[in-house]
Amino acid sequence: MLIRTPSAAPTTRRRLLRALVAAGGLGAFGGGGTAAAAVPVRPSVPPPAGEGRGRAAPEPDPEKAREIREEFLHAWRGYVRAAWGHDEVLPVSGGHREFFATGHPVGLSIVEALDTHHLMGLDEETGRCVEWIEDRLDFGIDADFQVFEATIRLVGGLLAGYLATRRRTLLELCTDLADRLLPAFTSSPTGMPYRFVNLRTGRVSGRIVPLAEVGTYALEFGVLSELTGDGRYRRAAGRAVREAVRRRSGLDLLATALDVESGQWADRVAIAFDPPADSFYEYLWGAWEMFGDEECRDWFHLLTDAIVRHQAERSDGLLWFRHVDFRTGEVLGRRQSSLSVAVLPVGGDNALAADYYRSWTAVADRHPVIPEVIDHRRLTVVDPGNQLRPEYANCAFELYWQTGDPFYRTTAWRYFRSLVAHHRVPGGYTVVTDATRRPVARGDLCPAYVFAENFKWLYLLFADAPRFDYAHGYLSTEGKALRGLRRGRA
Repeated sequence: MLIRTPSAAPTTRRRLLRALVAAGGLGAFGGGGTAAAAVPVRPSVPPPAGEGRGRAAPEPDPEKAREIREEFLHAWRGYVRAAWGHDEVLPVSGGHREFFATGHPVGLSIVEALDTHHLMGLDEETGRCVEWIEDRLDFGIDADFQVFEATIRLVGGLLAGYLATRRRTLLELCTDLADRLLPAFTSSPTGMPYRFVNLRTGRVSGRIVPLAEVGTYALEFGVLSELTGDGRYRRAAGRAVREAVRRRSGLDLLATALDVESGQWADRVAIAFDPPADSFYEYLWGAWEMFGDEECRDWFHLLTDAIVRHQAERSDGLLWFRHVDFRTGEVLGRRQSSLSVAVLPVGGDNALAADYYRSWTAVADRHPVIPEVIDHRRLTVVDPGNQLRPEYANCAFELYWQTGDPFYRTTAWRYFRSLVAHHRVPGGYTVVTDATRRPVARGDLCPAYVFAENFKWLYLLFADAPRFDYAHGYLSTEGKALRGLRRGRA
């Protein structure tokens, strides 16, 4: 592990705060509170925020990188032709739809694509997107927006766009949106956010909130606090996480959804790394790696160790995570979502993450594209669709980035070829409704996250992109580069 120590660095307020964090004297999220119980610290951990983990850029494969970039452009041109300014394109029918609120477009695909364009050197497209955002985007909308999705997609997208371009307007819009989302946290008696907030009135709703939607804010709100000097965003995210973790069971497991008014669990099922819990665990680690938050690092270890202890099992030699009663450990189900594959690599346990990746590779071996949900006892399909999920490519990138094992590039390239073969249509890329049919049955939707994730993970895996700092970069659960973006040559 490579830890770089700056020599003769001037003492600044930020350096002093980070030193206090490293010494355990200050939680990086701000505010009081400690873990409900002492948590042992593993000896092998990444360095605090701002230091490298010894990651290196991949050996470039220019031909593959060029092909991935061209397919991204095919998807993007389909959006521009049929849905410019709207949230998502319907690439088969040539229509469009809004993601958050009918009749209220926020150019979601445009915001999602900002840093992807930058990383791929598509500066003309970056400029086109920024121009639309500066001219047309206004968050004074009298409609309920989902706080979680608005944060990882819009706040994250605008932050990454600002970090790529340094256009002040993007940061101002990002701050405006975050301010409109904050009532979801500040109106809650527990500090865990309501699920929806009206962007114009601040009215909140949705008291039963999935775990991921309680605790997936540390990265976006933390970066925004750093850029603006306003600690409200980081404190709101930190309190929400702390309140969820302290409600863990005696087995150190978390259930799936919380009532944010009463603070009680709304169910009893621990679903491990499946949605809607997945990114909660990712962001515990992200808070450590981005901001040096030791408390979140220790919670990540505590909770994931408990998941491995109580939920891991093998079927035909493959690693899976069963669903259990979070209080007793009683087995409640063996369904597994394809989204879960991307959680483990963030914590640096490469052996465990690799084991789980190979389980999903076994699923990929059986089908043209990976189905949404399987029963892992016999790898039978529960939900045969594929919503253009990027998690398998995300995991391949992370594991190759950390290990350099060519297996991950080989399997990621096969994933890409499957994308082209089964999701590509003349109008761009579309979802699959049934992966078990031959040929697969296609739907009519290109989710906006495709422009933030699928092609970006693949491009970074093969390109040695000069605009990304592979040694120090960090990407969010939505694939937004929140650290490590470079300007300059493409």
